[in-house]
Amino acid sequence: MLSLLKNHPFAVEAFFEQSLVLTFAVPKEQLQRLIPECLQLDTFDSKWAFLAVAMVQTKGLRPKGLPSFLGNNFFLIGYRVFVRYTNNAGKRLRGLYILKSETDKKKMELLGNIFTHYNYTTTDITQSGESIKLVKSLKSGFTVAYDDAATEVLLPASSPFADWKEARRFAGPLPFTFTYNATTKEVLIIEGVRQNWVPAPVNVIDYNSSFLNKLNVAHAALASAFIIRNVPYYWKKGRIEKWEQ
Repeated sequence: MLSLLKNHPFAVEAFFEQSLVLTFAVPKEQLQRLIPECLQLDTFDSKWAFLAVAMVQTKGLRPKGLPSFLGNNFFLIGYRVFVRYTNNAGKRLRGLYILKSETDKKKMELLGNIFTHYNYTTTDITQSGESIKLVKSLKSGFTVAYDDAATEVLLPASSPFADWKEARRFAGPLPFTFTYNATTKEVLIIEGVRQNWVPAPVNVIDYNSSFLNKLNVAHAALASAFIIRNVPYYWKKGRIEKWEQ
């Protein structure tokens, strides 16, 4: 019964007050070991695969249909890989594979680990600053400083993209998130639905993540950073299909 509960048994909705996403380009050979056999890396220029770190301030997270005052507000740091999956109907889906999730609320860790496979842990998360803003966690060894007031934002010097239009394709979130049960060969597919998603480029001044460092991927380079604000969002009930090789 507990394993069934983890498969997103009901739709969930929330309001994203803000979502900041840093995307890192990594030689595709470095990321292949991090994803299950049913998924393929979503690549650029036949060379680069992508890791993303998303920092999301949510409001009113709750089962879809319940009034907002029954929801929970929390901050999330999520680590994802951009992937593709070909379903049994032959349709090629773009999405994300979750490596780890961190939150500032113990309640969210508990509920998140009951109803998802997203590996939630609780950590300290602070936000500070005005024009130069800082997201920081001492416990997790995580820091991101970014300029929220720059009138002109250039792509990071390390980016493989030629312009922000190319970078936008890997800004996230993508329509689907995937989880895989290697024992039963089953893929869990969660579809997200969003409104008013208009990412704005952001200038990242400094960053560090102990979790990314521990992944031991070589030649990871900051490729882009985007921010969005005030987005209604919901996830459909998860659906499962047998992976057909």
